[in-house]
Amino acid sequence: MAHRLRSAGPLATLAPLLALVLVLGGCAGSDGSSSGGEEPGASANSAEAPPDRVEPLEGPPPEPELPVTVASADGDEVTVASAERIVPLSGSLSEIVFSLGLGDRVVARDVTATFEQAADLPLITRGHDVSAEGVLSLRPDVVLAESTTGPDEAVDQIRAAGVPLLVLEPALSLDDIGPRVDAVAEALGVEAAGGELAERTAERIGAAQGGIPETGDRPRVAFLYLRGSASVYLLGGPESGATSLIEAAGGSDAGVESGLTGDFTPITSEALAAAAPDVILVMTKGLESVGGVDGLLEIPGIAQTPAGLDRRVAHIDDGVLLNYGPRTDQVLASLAAQLHEGGA
Repeated sequence: MAHRLRSAGPLATLAPLLALVLVLGGCAGSDGSSSGGEEPGASANSAEAPPDRVEPLEGPPPEPELPVTVASADGDEVTVASAERIVPLSGSLSEIVFSLGLGDRVVARDVTATFEQAADLPLITRGHDVSAEGVLSLRPDVVLAESTTGPDEAVDQIRAAGVPLLVLEPALSLDDIGPRVDAVAEALGVEAAGGELAERTAERIGAAQGGIPETGDRPRVAFLYLRGSASVYLLGGPESGATSLIEAAGGSDAGVESGLTGDFTPITSEALAAAAPDVILVMTKGLESVGGVDGLLEIPGIAQTPAGLDRRVAHIDDGVLLNYGPRTDQVLASLAAQLHEGGA
């Protein structure tokens, strides 16, 4: 297995191009972008952001029924005998564990776990690479990883120490949320809580979709991945992870519509002209890293698109945009509001 950049989603496949870039999730202040928390440009469309907290299930925390043996995405079977000390190795997995009501059992956080309840936990990543020594020093009972977690040597070292390590595939669409919640809950011995959380999440996503106006006009939305400090400017294709959200919010993915394949392609004037987006979607820190909307419009080709001419830029926090988890309804509602409220 080749070394990959750590990520909560499909951006992890960009290692050859982004090897020097800290990507995704909780990169605030560590990716060359502004760390002051200011709005990245008053001209950007933005719905009021909810507090950066996860919401555990109501009632007392569930009590794990263990041991359980579950299938890991890398082909192994993993037996979990205790879940007193849990280490999730992505912000997305951390969000699920906390939402299940097991947050008090989490003993470490990955750099992409940016929500408030995890803020004081020990950080066990260096940049976006997992520190095996840091993980093992916390004596975990179980480690939850993504198939994009790396470096491979660290993962192997954790396993060699005898720690149960379950690998899950990243979620790339709305349809992946329920099975992913179920998989985490099963591994931690709280299947009933998993079913409840999956149902709650589905209901909330359904409610968010029900509030999206049916105008018949589906704006073309280009998802751009930006890291200005490293001059990385990418246009998302069908495997970027954003397509499902864009479509659910009442838009169409401009990268897909223009014929792109794969996950991302470098931004060029030609690619942007073919995409012809009505709205540009970016992560908040990425927008900050290029100097807000004004800086974004200085990237060649963007100012000439319909979105650039109208200054229609939607942005959502890095730590939740592509998580596909218990807070995706909030992401969907925010994106829909930004897509359908018009330009600034």
